[in-house]
Amino acid sequence: MAVFSGDFLSRLSKNKLGMIGLCVVALLFIVALFAPLIAPYAPDRIDTAHILAPPSKDHLLGTDVLGRDVFSRILYGSWVSLSVGFVAVGISTLVGMILGSVSGYYGGVVDRVIMRFVDVMLCFPSFFLILAVIAYIGPSIWNIMVVIGVTSWMGVTRLVRAEFLSIRERDFVQAAISQGASDFRIIFLHILPNAMAPVLVSATLGVAAAVLVESGLSFLGIGVQPPDPSWGNMLTEGKDNIEIAWWLSLFPGLAILVTVMGYNMLGEAIRDTLDPRLRLND
Repeated sequence: MAVFSGDFLSRLSKNKLGMIGLCVVALLFIVALFAPLIAPYAPDRIDTAHILAPPSKDHLLGTDVLGRDVFSRILYGSWVSLSVGFVAVGISTLVGMILGSVSGYYGGVVDRVIMRFVDVMLCFPSFFLILAVIAYIGPSIWNIMVVIGVTSWMGVTRLVRAEFLSIRERDFVQAAISQGASDFRIIFLHILPNAMAPVLVSATLGVAAAVLVESGLSFLGIGVQPPDPSWGNMLTEGKDNIEIAWWLSLFPGLAILVTVMGYNMLGEAIRDTLDPRLRLND
């Protein structure tokens, strides 16, 4: 795939903001994977002698209303947030690629039916649709992953469909058709690999969006449930004590901000790198 060619990696490495975003994303992966080794305390360890203690050498980012270490909870919360982001984006990308491929390849009635369904789904505000579904089926990390994934595939579907409409007319596709290749082989082995560039950009930006949605749901109390740490439910605890414990809101908020900015910068860099108009200007 051209997306992963040496030229692509070389061009991406020249994008300073993209490299900053890549470093942030890599750091988040390391933190999420090794949180049990990095965290000085267990995320649910209660210390009644240090309730709402400000940042200090014993508790780098302070403690909460139960004396739990905020730094440790943020580290463990990174795994929750990133897991939700990647699983949700994986589901939405898979659904979007399948529907977009079928729509763009077959066209006609199939295309019209799928695109009208996309239009109907886009009529509903995504966040409120997610709120309604979660309120009905109940909050849990797995429910959140699935619901975010199955309500955010429309953009990927449109991107893949547009790529298919362009690529299916090219010579190598027509050659495969003339040789009697099956539709499955043409779609998934010939066209789809060449339509992955916008999907990669969308998936990268989608992780940031999913992290924001999960944080918002947890902040409202219908996301990841305590005592499991999530940046969103940590913000809820901070809201109730904002006047006397500023660190409970500041540090989880910064974690969300840095994560979203990192993925957005990386996604924008990938999009700029893959833009053929920019390559012509080099």
